[in-house]
Amino acid sequence: MERRTRWIPRAGRDDTGAVTLPQPLDALDPALVTTDPDVLASYVRDESRLTPAGVPLAVLSPRTTAEVADCLRACHAAGVPVVARGAGSGLSGGANAVDGGVVLSLRRMDRILEVDPVERLAVVQPGVVTADLRAAVAEQGLFYPPDPGSVAMCTIGGNVATNAGGMCCVKYGVTRDFVEALEVVLADGRVMRTGTRTVKGVAGYDLTSLLVGSEGTLGVVTEVTVRLVPAPAPSLTLVATYADLAAAGAAVTAVTGAGLPVAALEILDATTLQAVDAMTGMGLAGAAAMLLVQADAADAASVLTRVEELCLAAGAVDVAVSDDPQESVLLMEARRLALPALERLGDWLLDDVCVPRARVVDLITLVEQVGAETGLTIGVFGHAGDGNLHPTVIFDAADPASTAAAHGAFERITAGALSLGGTVTGEHGVGRLKAPWLRRELDPVALEVSAALRRTLDPAGILSPATMR
Repeated sequence: MERRTRWIPRAGRDDTGAVTLPQPLDALDPALVTTDPDVLASYVRDESRLTPAGVPLAVLSPRTTAEVADCLRACHAAGVPVVARGAGSGLSGGANAVDGGVVLSLRRMDRILEVDPVERLAVVQPGVVTADLRAAVAEQGLFYPPDPGSVAMCTIGGNVATNAGGMCCVKYGVTRDFVEALEVVLADGRVMRTGTRTVKGVAGYDLTSLLVGSEGTLGVVTEVTVRLVPAPAPSLTLVATYADLAAAGAAVTAVTGAGLPVAALEILDATTLQAVDAMTGMGLAGAAAMLLVQADAADAASVLTRVEELCLAAGAVDVAVSDDPQESVLLMEARRLALPALERLGDWLLDDVCVPRARVVDLITLVEQVGAETGLTIGVFGHAGDGNLHPTVIFDAADPASTAAAHGAFERITAGALSLGGTVTGEHGVGRLKAPWLRRELDPVALEVSAALRRTLDPAGILSPATMR
């Protein structure tokens, strides 16, 4: 996407040292504006590593769509860049602040406005935590499938911004597949509604799908209408262990190639298993790799019987099936702990790449080769059923040589995913971490069209100016 000039802060300090904001930001309701340095420091960055970030002039915390519009209208008039932020749980730097800009926090907009069991829809504000929405609709026998690893803390707005995925994607799809309509505030403060509540609707361009995954660069989402499905049967879980990672990858290829309706197909390598075991004491260490497979269909038992056959044929050392729902929850929780557990090993740099499912083995082989050649510990885990893996490079940030090696490993893995016909990000987004990679993945015409779309909706370029460049 096109490059723009660097933003120059236009704030100052009065005689007492307090920050004075440029007009018309200074005219905003004081209840929406925070300039306390300690608070600003907590809004500088998301959970990503080694991504640039600046110090914002202020944090704006609107409570309604009208207040979001006021904030954006003021920033547009003042020429101040805006970075929208949900829970700050992102891993690509998309919520990192920029110098001279403001962070627009949507944490106060956290209400579930409606659950409609007849139309199977829910209407929510962007600050609703994803797990809270799932729990609320479950009370009415409904299910919201998108299930990011950070489901207990991430928000619907952030999920929409990045088109988040998760462990259920292999069967149900990603966030975009469940967003029916949006309310969005554009950069100049205008409010736009997209989509419908109807089962079918093809009037005009599909602006809803355009906005999902746009990472805050085209507008700020203030209301989301999501599609729900009937709650599935309790899940059954299969665990298969392998003596080498490539054999586990071969099992993934076999299961996906068979077209079985599994609800989740996750992989954890030896490094990740050891880290999770050290953290939880669950007795998971010892295998080179583990597959976790869930089925929630009416014939889940027969589905997992076939999965078991395929796993054994691929060389599984051991296969076990649990029909205890609580045990199934614990096993999937172990998968959710993969990154927190790896964090305990040292500084980390997490990748998010996705390849065609038939190339999962090739990607795993590449990661093992990179680890062996660099001498770095690289933990591999992820959504193997849809080809989306998260190789996590462990290094020592205090050692320049180790940091350089980590960067090199990250670059090789990301480039390798592209060479395998994949993408540089499967679910975490481009953000600031992978902005340079867009020019390697998208063709020149796609880049030109993307830039034109962005200019049309945000001519002044104030929305997330450092993201998706």
